[in-house]
Amino acid sequence: MSFEPKPADVMKLRNETGLPMMECKKALIETQGDVEKAKDLLRKKLGAKMDARSDRAAGEGRVAVAVGADGRAAAIVELRAETDFTAKNDGFVSMAKAVAEMALAEHDGEVALSEGIKKAVDGVRISTGENVSYARGHKLSGGGQTAFGSYIHHDGKLGVLLQGEGSLSEETLRSICMHIAASPITPQGITPNDIPQHIADKERTFAIEQAMESGKPREIAEKMVEGKMRKFFEEVALLEQPFVMDPTKKVKEMLPKDASIVAFLRWKVGQG
Repeated sequence: MSFEPKPADVMKLRNETGLPMMECKKALIETQGDVEKAKDLLRKKLGAKMDARSDRAAGEGRVAVAVGADGRAAAIVELRAETDFTAKNDGFVSMAKAVAEMALAEHDGEVALSEGIKKAVDGVRISTGENVSYARGHKLSGGGQTAFGSYIHHDGKLGVLLQGEGSLSEETLRSICMHIAASPITPQGITPNDIPQHIADKERTFAIEQAMESGKPREIAEKMVEGKMRKFFEEVALLEQPFVMDPTKKVKEMLPKDASIVAFLRWKVGQG
């Protein structure tokens, strides 16, 4: 006589996976009623079907941030989905938060796709039928004077993680995070010296070409752009920018004398 799972177990598996009752019942029959094995079986079977759909565009998603209990480590992650509806549902939001927490357990720097993260993502892929994926993650950590701030925009598509040192209040950290998110000119470094070389080179080339188009010889154009470059570095350096909540002050003026900004990450869905 074939095994017949209890209706309560079928319903439990249905509630935990979001999958159709018939799929859950088949999995329980195959695993002789073992709910955990049934979940793994569904993940393997339906996960393979989802892999075949991985070429479908995943242009929506969510950014999530997690800060360690001791306040000395933090992580930011980006998860992708095909539709905004899925990116905003409770299951996806919870999964994104869980993945951010998992990223805290990894080494500093770029966080690769781990088995735990893959399992969390696959659960949502299977339950939604969408091409849900882990896009990227990054972890930061520091010593005893480290302080972290974060900000996630209301739609979940833009997030900022900020690392500071010194006596920085939560309010100050969050305000600077909000500045980074809202600034008309997205900061590219903390100070003018931190601007990535490829960004500086691109701007310098553009400025030289612009001067040459006005009729200036190249050697004259190259000298002319130095002043423009100094202004450019100030515009894209976080600490030199006018603070969005009070443009009469620069961001650096919002910091206590014993405090500094160590790092920041501004992530928007689809830009990584």
